[in-house]
Amino acid sequence: MIKLFRKTRQNLLNEGKTSKYFKYAIGEIVLVVIGILIALQINNWNEGRKHVESENEFIEGIYNDLTQDKKYIEVVLSVLKPKIKAYNLLNEKNSEIFVEDKNHIDSLLNMYLFKGQRTFYPISGTYQSAIAGNEINTYKNKEVTSSIIKLYNSTYPRLIDNSEILDDRWNHLSEKYSHERRTNHFDKMDKTQLSNVLDDMHYHYIQLNWYITILENTTIEINELQNKFDD
Repeated sequence: MIKLFRKTRQNLLNEGKTSKYFKYAIGEIVLVVIGILIALQINNWNEGRKHVESENEFIEGIYNDLTQDKKYIEVVLSVLKPKIKAYNLLNEKNSEIFVEDKNHIDSLLNMYLFKGQRTFYPISGTYQSAIAGNEINTYKNKEVTSSIIKLYNSTYPRLIDNSEILDDRWNHLSEKYSHERRTNHFDKMDKTQLSNVLDDMHYHYIQLNWYITILENTTIEINELQNKFDD
């Protein structure tokens, strides 16, 4: 069509019809501008579509990561909670009855000291990719992204800090009772010896109790966040 306008323009110039030429020239300009605007609109639409797809992929990736995190938290809790029960039984006022029952003491100490310890560290690949280019701040669902940022920038770092404290206290216990862990049993103990062992376990137990609470609260926060994804 533009070629047609140019041909007509040349014909009009040849014929000396200047006024009609200007009309065709203006029409030609209008067509070019309209073409540019349409191209820009198509480009903006494509960019918007890509951005929506990117946000949806991010939400799906975070959802899957959090699902895996919850499963791992469940595994960690299944390892740690029996230790709490074992310590509480050993620490009861009537624990002296256990002194006469070495098998019972061994089973409880085995649960606490000889079984391994596990701590939780989150999957963060999807989140790290989104914040690498500040992309997360461009997403439209601000309520969800704010909750995601809180989880990864506040809740998870706090949980990791407590994981490291618990690991340090576990390492101290493991080193102190390395012989018993290696041989997988304690020698027969009287009340004082059992009390000393419990004293050594005490600060690890306090941290363990606190850590379990944080894990359970984190699971609640993850569930609430995932529910927002479904809204």
